[in-house]
Amino acid sequence: MSKLYLVPTPIGNLGDMTFRAVEVLKSVNLILAEDTRQTARLLNHFNIKSALQSHHMYNEHRSVEAVCERILAGETVALVTDAGTPGISDPGFLIVRESIRKGITVETLPGPTALIPALVNSGLPCERFCFEGFLPPKKGRNKRMAALAEETRTMVFYESPFRLVKTLEELAGILGPEREACVSRELSKIYEENLRGTLSSLAAHYGGKAPKGEIVIVVAGKKD
Repeated sequence: MSKLYLVPTPIGNLGDMTFRAVEVLKSVNLILAEDTRQTARLLNHFNIKSALQSHHMYNEHRSVEAVCERILAGETVALVTDAGTPGISDPGFLIVRESIRKGITVETLPGPTALIPALVNSGLPCERFCFEGFLPPKKGRNKRMAALAEETRTMVFYESPFRLVKTLEELAGILGPEREACVSRELSKIYEENLRGTLSSLAAHYGGKAPKGEIVIVVAGKKD
């Protein structure tokens, strides 16, 4: 039966690719990829020969309709991103929404995502949390942070290494310098690092040591 699959891919360690994810990618007519060059390396590693097509934030508005037409015509399509689960701070929402609107079956496989390992490994309360993704780089940034000043749940952010220190310093200024936090880098990779401390101490640490890799920041909520 034709459908749209959302297939998570490893965030670093290829051993995290599931057997089912490989089976699905081998079975579909078309794989939509955020970066075809990176996905091609993954497909070659697992000997997956399915057709590959670019689908990213700059062309997804134009390609969604054509992809849905192919599925409605009887094809099966899988969406992957560079790493992790499609739709989580990556392309995915638009095609899922349009598929549902057109009556197309959407099936999302469970699998890798950076936010859950970082949250659980932080040592901060994780029975209730909020995922904020990437903060706005400019417009609306301070407003978004200020809105979190009274948040009592643990907060999870994605951030680039280039903005990490700035973000930690700004969060310290709004939430308080002694607020507990954890910075996780290179999750599942050989140089994985989980550094715990206060927002101010973490900002100082990375201010003198330029970070590399994908980053997740976990911040404790405001105490009742």
